[in-house]
Amino acid sequence: MVGTGADLEAGTILAAYRCGLFPMPAGRSLAWWSPDPRGVIPLEGLVVSRSLRRSCQRYEVTIDSAFPEVVSSCADPRRPGSWIDKRIQRAYNHLHDLGWAHSIETWAPDGDLAGGLYGVAIGGLFAGESMFHNQRDASKVALVALVGALRRGGGTLLDVQWVTPHLASLGAVAVDRGHYHELLRQAVELPQLNLAGGY
Repeated sequence: MVGTGADLEAGTILAAYRCGLFPMPAGRSLAWWSPDPRGVIPLEGLVVSRSLRRSCQRYEVTIDSAFPEVVSSCADPRRPGSWIDKRIQRAYNHLHDLGWAHSIETWAPDGDLAGGLYGVAIGGLFAGESMFHNQRDASKVALVALVGALRRGGGTLLDVQWVTPHLASLGAVAVDRGHYHELLRQAVELPQLNLAGGY
């Protein structure tokens, strides 16, 4: 954590991402974070197991078709470690309305929302914020789809904030702050990536 306060206006959040910061509540306070080291998933380094490849055939994947529902599911207070409060939900729904925040959804054969993720895209950066699943591998399938869309749509940097054991199993690596900021500088100077066009 590098600071507290400020607001969650769209301009504030976007300026923060361009500087390597992201918001996350700390109790009742709004805190701004810049992990060192930083977790990223190299777009050529995603680990897709044989079982995950099978799961990719099980779900239908869409982009930006259920953004509020994905954010709401990620914010479910019954989830372990849930941190997304109403302020965050409102802010990112607004960013989505403005075209900066995006979701990847995975749908079960019966039409239920099985999993998904959301994050913010600036230039060639996609900053992943949260993911959820209600069925096996559904969030992982969303991540596979995201990486494919980034590779085809002009993305260069997939920021996952921290390297957890779960993300490490999918290829996430830790980079020091200096290296992250160089990757970030290069990414945000690129033309705005087109997720839908890359999918």
